Amino acid sequence: MLHSIIEMLNSIIEMFHSIIGAITGENDRKKIRGTVVLMKKNVLDFTDFRSSIIDRVYELVGKGVSLQLVSAVHADPTNGLQGKVGKPAYLKGWITTITPSTATAGEESAFKVTFDHDAEIGQPGAFIIRNNHRNEFYLRTLTLEDVPGHGRIHFVCNSWVYPAYKYDTDRVFFTNQAHLPSETPGPLRGYRESELVNLRGDGTGELKEWDRVYDYAYYNDLGNPDRHGKYARPVLGGSVEYPYPRRGRTGRPPSETDPNTESRLPLLMSLNIYVPRDERFGHIKMSDFLAYALKALVQFLLPEFEALCDSTPNEFDSFQDVFDLYEGFKVPDGPLLDKIKDNVPLEMLKELVRTDGEGFFKFPTPQVIKEDKSAWRTDKEFAREMLAGLNPVVIRRLKEFPQESKLDPKVYGNQNSSITKEHIENHLDGLTINKALEKKRLFILDHHDTLMPYLRRINTTSTKTYASRTVLFLKDDGTLKPLAIELSLPHPDGDKFGAVSKVYTPAEHGVEGSIWQLAKAYAAVNDSGYHQLLSHWLNTHAVIEPFVIATNRQLSVLHPINKLLDPHFRDTMNINALARQILINAGGVVESTVYPSKYAMEMSSVVYKNWVFTEQALPADLINRGMAEKDSDAPHGLRLVLDDYPYAVDGLEIWSAIETWVEDYCSFYYKTDEMVEKDSELQSWWKELREEGHGDKKDEPWWPKMHTVKELIDTCTIIIWVASALHAAVNFGQYPYAGFLPNRPTISRRFMPEEGTPEYEELKSNPEKAFLKTITAQLQTLLGISLIEILSRHSSDEVYLGQRDTPEWTLDATPLKAFEKFGRKLADIEENIIKRNGDERFKNRVGPVKMPYTLLYPTSEGGLTGKGIPNSVSI
Repeated sequence: MLHSIIEMLNSIIEMFHSIIGAITGENDRKKIRGTVVLMKKNVLDFTDFRSSIIDRVYELVGKGVSLQLVSAVHADPTNGLQGKVGKPAYLKGWITTITPSTATAGEESAFKVTFDHDAEIGQPGAFIIRNNHRNEFYLRTLTLEDVPGHGRIHFVCNSWVYPAYKYDTDRVFFTNQAHLPSETPGPLRGYRESELVNLRGDGTGELKEWDRVYDYAYYNDLGNPDRHGKYARPVLGGSVEYPYPRRGRTGRPPSETDPNTESRLPLLMSLNIYVPRDERFGHIKMSDFLAYALKALVQFLLPEFEALCDSTPNEFDSFQDVFDLYEGFKVPDGPLLDKIKDNVPLEMLKELVRTDGEGFFKFPTPQVIKEDKSAWRTDKEFAREMLAGLNPVVIRRLKEFPQESKLDPKVYGNQNSSITKEHIENHLDGLTINKALEKKRLFILDHHDTLMPYLRRINTTSTKTYASRTVLFLKDDGTLKPLAIELSLPHPDGDKFGAVSKVYTPAEHGVEGSIWQLAKAYAAVNDSGYHQLLSHWLNTHAVIEPFVIATNRQLSVLHPINKLLDPHFRDTMNINALARQILINAGGVVESTVYPSKYAMEMSSVVYKNWVFTEQALPADLINRGMAEKDSDAPHGLRLVLDDYPYAVDGLEIWSAIETWVEDYCSFYYKTDEMVEKDSELQSWWKELREEGHGDKKDEPWWPKMHTVKELIDTCTIIIWVASALHAAVNFGQYPYAGFLPNRPTISRRFMPEEGTPEYEELKSNPEKAFLKTITAQLQTLLGISLIEILSRHSSDEVYLGQRDTPEWTLDATPLKAFEKFGRKLADIEENIIKRNGDERFKNRVGPVKMPYTLLYPTSEGGLTGKGIPNSVSI
């Protein structure tokens, strides 16, 4: 019945338009035929039938969606010499292309549109679109066929178009031809400039979902003082004490309690946090689902997990209890389980906790225990993961012994390492310490200086931990072995008295072996927190967001550098906004599951003081950490100090491929350094990025001046590397390595047992239980692995490095060929990685856990794969 009514309405509309055309003579004029690809909003809503009916009325009497071509060659003197605008044309077949009863989420449709040919338009360079329906739609492309004298013309849009009454100005889209500002056809320049003005906004008011404004704000939205004083947090950014990259502005009013803190959305409104609509998660993407899963995790699963902690409250009694998480464990029936079932859609619940309908939770088995359940405990695997784990970006070569602290001795006293010659010299395969240093065979994982200034405060929370240093030796077979772990606490009489430190050395048996396992766990806790807050959040998510904002505010979509960088910004603002709402906020998941607790984000701000943009380049990072040296005869101009360093070996190949692609691309548009200096948009972009986006570092001398083509190439290479490969290396290994939390504990809850205490006796009699009572508790484990499982997954429509979501992203043939070459190079790198992983000479690539290093393997299928480099920080 419904379908018959729709068919009848469509027939009436077609007949109505034909009659009008015959009366006006429009049917006899020369036409330009086009195809519009879009997705209706009501497709996403499934049931928005009322909107659909109203849209049909608009189609009948109001001509729902109009398009007008804008000339790239003929200016209109009555319109400020902007491009002449053609007559409106209207989309056809809106009603019957998709019906709500048959639509599926993410389904796109093609619509016909016919323009009158106007010789005064000549070559179209843009078009104006007006949406007279009551709902927005996602506009993918417009393609014009047989434009007289020009043939086929293609417009890539990829934007949500809201009803016209929501906008103060018309929506304008440009062809896929890139133009530097000075080379833009005169009739299009005004449209180009006006579009950027619209995207910048005026800096006032609360932003709504249809606003397209990109603007900056401090991180003043993490705290929630209106809820309780204990949820107050300092503002990050805008001060010497707490510098930070800027985030996207939402314009929400200040909290009632603190005028400097932005008010927060209720949890139920988490998905409505403002980001420009085109930055929201894709309509097909699993990330929409991810957002709901995150909310479900916090709102419904957390209380259920609390109910699970039964016979021994909040504790695992043995490693078998942990293994049971991956073999299935019963959820007790009760109101909380019913609450989950009532509030979390079935498909989402299955994805999140894999229930089998009988009340069992079951997590996927992490790769680190898939082949061998105990190999993670070996010293060899502990050391290998510093080179090929989920945080391979911290280890550095030891250049002095003992290691000196960089903390101010006037404030913190003597913080130098207390590891002595006696602790390690008998384990250097016959070398003296000086000889081992000279031969570049000593390495250190050093979290001492980062943690010590906060340690006294952190230990007032439920966390009880140390600042750690781990010294390692490079063996003849290319593997590392840990020599000693130093655990330090602030002096009880005050910071100025220095550190109180104790050094632990390897042991395999008895209580000494158990103590050594705990020492490694404390070092792993330090590394887990550093990884999550700094290597991952700060150094990829947070530092990239200002580039997203500045690019949209200052570089037109016509600008070649916008076209180069745009794919590497996909979904970043959205995932960061969700993180501020649910994960890194006061009382959020990160504070609940990572040891710095309420000081987590504040600590990341202090570390940002030492962030240097140019050192984010992989070669510079490796040299800075003493892991590589310049060598013009070596591949990539670098010689690794440690040949079998999987992250660095694979990473340098990826880095080099990115750099070559960026050089090929930029050199096509910029033939001289002068062209870079005189590019007004590029210079405004770089100025705003330094002075606003990373404004707390605007006076740093290391910023590139952006005066040369090389500086532009280097800058864009770093941006793409950080957003793609660096993020992949530190994100997608989270579940494979840390899904088994004893391997990567995130919290320690008591200090090392001292001889003569009940805890020491328990360590002797039941070392597994003592170990598990020290590290992350049961509740935090369940919450933590639920989170990282979500964050370690690829969506089914992910776009990977070397790929684009549309093949016609530019009209320029030379960049397209260079991009194809980039894709072929990445395919070669995949083959190289497979070969290296199969070569038994490289013992760090697979290790005791029999888990090949694949985190920098460029492509992947969807799901939990432990490989694949998405273009952007998209999860």
